[in-house]
Amino acid sequence: MLVVLVASSLVLAGCSTATPYGPALDGKGYSELQTESDRFRVSFSGNSLTPRETVETYLLYRAAEITLQRGYDHFRMVDQDLESTTNYYNTFDAAPGYYGFYGRRSLRHRHGFGGLSYSYSTVTSRPVTSYQAIANIIVFSENKPVRTMPENDDRTYNARDVIKRLEPLIVRPEPEAD
Repeated sequence: MLVVLVASSLVLAGCSTATPYGPALDGKGYSELQTESDRFRVSFSGNSLTPRETVETYLLYRAAEITLQRGYDHFRMVDQDLESTTNYYNTFDAAPGYYGFYGRRSLRHRHGFGGLSYSYSTVTSRPVTSYQAIANIIVFSENKPVRTMPENDDRTYNARDVIKRLEPLIVRPEPEAD
């Protein structure tokens, strides 16, 4: 049981910071899939320390980056979804103790057993939620729309403006030391 407690602590220690903005690594970060010449499916997955708002901001930022990288200046969120996953982690308050029994069958031979034991007094269950934002986007240029877009559509974004306004909120991974 002690091994399980130590292993759980190490797993949680490995996730001691929110997911930074970057390509998906071990399922956390951004990814995209081009589904047509002007359409992409974009996603950002965060760990349990990444707030929902951050996941949604990183998704929007990645959509703007893709738009500019492909030579366009606007994108439209065709649809968007946010998925949440909640896991429950249990902690135990344990007190070490000793158990044992020694008996004597004869004057020459002693038999018995003994060892370290733990008594559990409290089990606490803690919910931990992580988020993944997913969107399908259409990229286009203002002067030559690829598809007809409705006027004043609140799901259409200027990619350069999104990058400019969201850049201060983007936390990138720390460079690895040599």
